[in-house]
Amino acid sequence: MAHFAHLDDTNTVTKVIVISNDVVGDTYPESEPVGQQFIADVLGFDGTWLQTSYNANFRGVYAGAGFTYDAELDEFVAPVIPVVETPTAPVK
Repeated sequence: MAHFAHLDDTNTVTKVIVISNDVVGDTYPESEPVGQQFIADVLGFDGTWLQTSYNANFRGVYAGAGFTYDAELDEFVAPVIPVVETPTAPVK
């Protein structure tokens, strides 16, 4: 299966869809433009779609909603989730 991430205008992933390898082939990067054309012509979705690897074989990591795409590195980057420390009550 081929996975494609939709990017908004800030290069943030908004969703990831799956397309059969029967449609796009199973060799990256050749499969990416085929998938992009299928997304536009058959599914009717516009915008920027980039292929992401479920096994992290390319583009760093598997993209998910909230990840960003770094065009310079050609990699998806996971969001940074701030750690909030909470005080603990003393053990009695």
